[in-house]
Amino acid sequence: MFDSLKIKEDLVHIICDIRDKEKLDKYIKDIKPEIVFHLAAQPLVVRSYQEPINTWEVNVIGTLNILNSLTKYCKESIGIFITTDKVYQNKEWVYGYRENDRLGGYDPYSSSKAATELAISSWRSSFCNLDNSQTSNFSFASARAGNVIGGGDWSENRIIPDVINSLEKNKTIILRNPYSTRPWQHVLEPLSGYLSLAEKLVNEKQKYSTSYNFGPYINSNRTVKELVEECLKSWDGEYKNANNFKELHEAGMLNLVIEKAIKELNWEPKWDFKKTIKKTMSW
Repeated sequence: MFDSLKIKEDLVHIICDIRDKEKLDKYIKDIKPEIVFHLAAQPLVVRSYQEPINTWEVNVIGTLNILNSLTKYCKESIGIFITTDKVYQNKEWVYGYRENDRLGGYDPYSSSKAATELAISSWRSSFCNLDNSQTSNFSFASARAGNVIGGGDWSENRIIPDVINSLEKNKTIILRNPYSTRPWQHVLEPLSGYLSLAEKLVNEKQKYSTSYNFGPYINSNRTVKELVEECLKSWDGEYKNANNFKELHEAGMLNLVIEKAIKELNWEPKWDFKKTIKKTMSW
């Protein structure tokens, strides 16, 4: 998407590994950004089993490097740090998780993001708490988004790219976890939430320096099977459950409570499940 739209022609575009402290320090010091959206990550559950150390290094240490650079060089900056809905200790129950529920993580990806949330909270308490006579005015919030779908995603082992790749090749769609439920939302939904959160932080740094869930209303929590069946209403094809799939552990049920974002940020999801799928398939 970035290359196709030639976005880099309209902005200063720098590629840097967030694990490289020296380069990160240099760029942050030179640019001194007022607002930072941190989305750099190793974001795939399956890959986290294959590359656990890399996953923890990128997600935890990389985030700490960013926090350190911003604290040193951007005293008046704000940050929006994107984690995931998988930061919660998943008890496989029907109740939705709230921002103050216990963090956890079975797989390396989930645990790395839960550890990132702990690191963010610790950094805020240790270095950005003005009540304790600390000097930094850098403030930041974390955003925990439900499962995003939409145009432009071609990552491996994600359901929508798998569906489209199969349909384009006239192959049967293979479902690894057909009865797992997720809070599906179009990618534009949490992006609008991140912008709303940034706006609030600019105006009241201390009040909104906390965590927020961004997800759909509860009726958009559907199984993978329901998701695929809805996709096939827009594009003819077939699916079947995987046979002899050596299953890596992934959460079976996951719900989010989004009341905090609705009440404090005046944000809410706009598209229901059917419209989300229709917009995605249309793209």
